[in-house]
Amino acid sequence: MKSINPIDLSPKDNYKLLSGSVIPRPIAFVTSLNEKGVLNAAPFSFFNMVAGTPPLIVLSVGRIKGEIKKHTAQNILEKGEFVVHILDMDLLETMNQTSAPYSDSVSEVERVGLSPIDSTEIDVPGVKEAKVRLECKLFQHIPLEENQECNNDLFIGKVIKYHIDDAIYDNGRILAEQLNPIARLAGPNYAQLSENIFLERPSKGE
Repeated sequence: MKSINPIDLSPKDNYKLLSGSVIPRPIAFVTSLNEKGVLNAAPFSFFNMVAGTPPLIVLSVGRIKGEIKKHTAQNILEKGEFVVHILDMDLLETMNQTSAPYSDSVSEVERVGLSPIDSTEIDVPGVKEAKVRLECKLFQHIPLEENQECNNDLFIGKVIKYHIDDAIYDNGRILAEQLNPIARLAGPNYAQLSENIFLERPSKGE
């Protein structure tokens, strides 16, 4: 077994090992509004749920060259609102196109042909094509600093409204196979759900 100390690696090599080890990862497709009213959209795979009560999600947004905040991070900090979408495999190529380095005057939603839809509790629109939309308010922002450098902005968002497609909703549960979400691997590699394994928890320990 290979044993590696992270301090001996470059930031790029640490990223490659982490992103290749922690797989598959869910992808947050995030919309946010800038001060000019332009609707930004971008995918992030450093993302997950962290609590059910209150309903919280966590999103890590890397900085450009370890200094410049990405448009999504700037917009969330300015407005305190954003929408997280879970996209299905039919939208994989469309999602990928939004990750291009557009200027802040360009709406990725408009550029790739997605349809904006008004949110009900916040000002930031969502994307109509997504089967899951989570309207979020900023719960906490944590700059991830080390050695007086900040390379990532960590956002904890509180879900204040769920929008779930009827086709994937069944009596309070999400039908995973009908959702068919996009999962992230390392590099330009993605995955999708395959066999569903049903396994109940043990009723008690030995």
